[in-house]
Amino acid sequence: MSTNLQDGSRPTVVLVHGAFAESASWNGVIRRLQEEGYTAIAAANPLRSVAGDAESVASIFEAVEGPIVLVGHSYGGIVISNAARDNENVKALVYVCGFAPEEGENAFELSGRFPGSTLGEALWPAPLSDGSTDLDICQEEYLQQFAEDVPAEQTALMAVGQRPVRDVALNEGSGSLGHPPARPRFRGRPGAANRGRVPPRLRPGCALGYGTHCRLRCGVRPRRLGLQDRAR
Repeated sequence: MSTNLQDGSRPTVVLVHGAFAESASWNGVIRRLQEEGYTAIAAANPLRSVAGDAESVASIFEAVEGPIVLVGHSYGGIVISNAARDNENVKALVYVCGFAPEEGENAFELSGRFPGSTLGEALWPAPLSDGSTDLDICQEEYLQQFAEDVPAEQTALMAVGQRPVRDVALNEGSGSLGHPPARPRFRGRPGAANRGRVPPRLRPGCALGYGTHCRLRCGVRPRRLGLQDRAR
């Protein structure tokens, strides 16, 4: 990652997890960034609604001085697309096996656009008092659906600690506040990404971007990510 973004200062890297995860899922990435002298912030993504989640992430920017690189995994890609709107400090969007939607697209729509996703049958619904539903991945399905390249002992703990996503968030269109989502500037290329959740035909376009300045090689989980090339 370049230290020469306009004024030569190092960017702060803001990491946004997706559904069925939590901030600690970025620990491996944070460790590597810190070793190279970068400040990293792992945002707590509420997973309640696209608009609300984007507002929560965008509120972090107010406390950050200088350029920001915004990174989203899975559903977190939709969140960063909306959080980055009209913010001049956000210099790059990076999608780690993440959705980079066009205006109006949502996670459920993109996941179901092509056949092959097995996520639906692995979900455990929990009805909420407002009529919406929280969704978790059944613990016995978590390794295969979400983290098949992570040791089973570690995955068992991750399955228990996963944060549920509200069905409203997965059905809400990107840019729902009346403004189009930001367009990606860097590309994240998925490796063995989200095999159960993302249909095979959608995987090559799952991390959509414009330009090839940043190549990411990763497994299903962000903690398995390795930075292949640096953004220039």
